[in-house]
Amino acid sequence: MLTNEVGHAVKVLVVLCVSAGIAACLATSAPIATAWAQRSAGATPAPAKPDADLLQLMRGEMFAHSNVIFAGQMDVGAIPHDALPAVSPNPLTSVYGGWQAVENSSLALAESARLLLVPGRTCANGKAVPAEDAAWVNYVRAMHDAALVAYKAAQTKDTDQMATAAENVSDSCAACHNVYRSNRVGLAARCAVTLP
Repeated sequence: MLTNEVGHAVKVLVVLCVSAGIAACLATSAPIATAWAQRSAGATPAPAKPDADLLQLMRGEMFAHSNVIFAGQMDVGAIPHDALPAVSPNPLTSVYGGWQAVENSSLALAESARLLLVPGRTCANGKAVPAEDAAWVNYVRAMHDAALVAYKAAQTKDTDQMATAAENVSDSCAACHNVYRSNRVGLAARCAVTLP
């Protein structure tokens, strides 16, 4: 049965590719069908290497979400929606803006903390992220926990509580940076323990 479903999936993809006139699509048909078949069969795909290095992850996830949390120190409920909120690149002015954006970014920061422990991730300098070091795990846990405190504070819409929560998030970042990043010149020595 599964073989017939995979064969059907490949045929559908090939027909779509040919009818669209996209030759490159043909090269991707088999891997897509295989991945679909593995999921259908309940097979666990082999763990993939992380797509982003640590610097990219920090800039794309942690930096952006932290800044939204930091904005919660003022009344973000007063920030108007963008003229086109559905396509706003600013979470605070989007459809899910204001305090909801602070809640969402707090939860996203908590969830993305787990990404710092994914095996195989490297730093921008090519060194392995020290994801198994007890200190690293503790710093990740501190960021996760601080983000959840920020989420609870955002739910209250109280800027004083958010100021305290934002300070905790900032402190959790700084504690790790002080050991693994901030006291270096350039990228070469990052991701190795150097006490301030």
